[in-house]
Amino acid sequence: MKPTKLYYAMALQAVPHIGDITAKKLIQHCGTPEAVFKASKKELESIDGIGAVIINALRHSKTLRLAEQELEFINKNNIQANYFEDEDYPFRLKHCIDGPLVLFKKGNIKWNASPVISIVGTRKLTRYGKKQCEDLVDELSVFNPIVVSGFAYGADITAHKAALKHNLQTVGCMAHGLHNTYPSGHKKYRNAVESHGGVISDFWSTDSFNPYNFLRRNRLIAGLSEATIVIESGAKGGSLSTARLALDYNREVFAVPGRTDDSQSIGCLNLIKTKNAHLLSTPADVAYILNWSIETKAKPIQKKLFVSMKPEELEIYNCLKKRGRLPLDLIALQCKMPTSEAAYLLMNLELNGAVRPLPGKEFELA
Repeated sequence: MKPTKLYYAMALQAVPHIGDITAKKLIQHCGTPEAVFKASKKELESIDGIGAVIINALRHSKTLRLAEQELEFINKNNIQANYFEDEDYPFRLKHCIDGPLVLFKKGNIKWNASPVISIVGTRKLTRYGKKQCEDLVDELSVFNPIVVSGFAYGADITAHKAALKHNLQTVGCMAHGLHNTYPSGHKKYRNAVESHGGVISDFWSTDSFNPYNFLRRNRLIAGLSEATIVIESGAKGGSLSTARLALDYNREVFAVPGRTDDSQSIGCLNLIKTKNAHLLSTPADVAYILNWSIETKAKPIQKKLFVSMKPEELEIYNCLKKRGRLPLDLIALQCKMPTSEAAYLLMNLELNGAVRPLPGKEFELA
């Protein structure tokens, strides 16, 4: 096999005592993954944080053999591999210091085509949480987002299935090599997910599966998206670790509130109470805070002559009719309603062709 950058990157990924951060430091100093293996002991010793343990591990030829075997495996199983400097590597993950050196995927994910959100939550999702998750994806589907989650029970698989229902791209972040599916009961969803997005992982086929893998997997969920949305969570749980990672990456976090006496809402309420998450009372909160807008068509859409409006929508419509172009905050103030509610109602009016958005979060009648 002809040595390639990917081959040496995977070999570097297999070296004991070297994680993604250290690997990138070595590459930055030496220039390429191949150059790391060919660097002299003296050169490696000059790099801050690189000692005898790592240098000796780099000298072990076993990692090169392992990389060759894994490359043969992924080629045989139609698994794609992206080096972190590749154009196809998710651009948001490139900005995460601990983003994988090499990322594996199956499917056809178009990262740059749409906004990306992550939806996480408890595996023991309640009926309330399930409805909140499904309604969230339903309402945001007009923005054509990519929905990322962890392919687990509860909130994860609910988010994936809701995305598939609306023909959205969805990405499952796996805590194991892509030749497996965990939980095995979700294997029936793999083909649909890979046809409408894909599955990703930075685990090899030789990596053993254990509970610690989920923590490593969670950094992918947080790093891939511009916002992480927590549907339901107990006082402790993997979804809270994902939220913390998202905050570390300077991404937005949203949490769905629940009853104060509900054990499955404690985590979300604590995120909101400590101001580590936006309170998500309506899907429009996501679109508003992330400043999403529905792209206007090249061909103007004819306004509907008879639009059935709710009383609150009619109030906004009449306000714009009377006062003309207004910013969102002033519309909410004039109509005496929360900004999030006004944003949601304006989105409905826009979809019905009654109003149109303008730069600077302003609106006018269509």
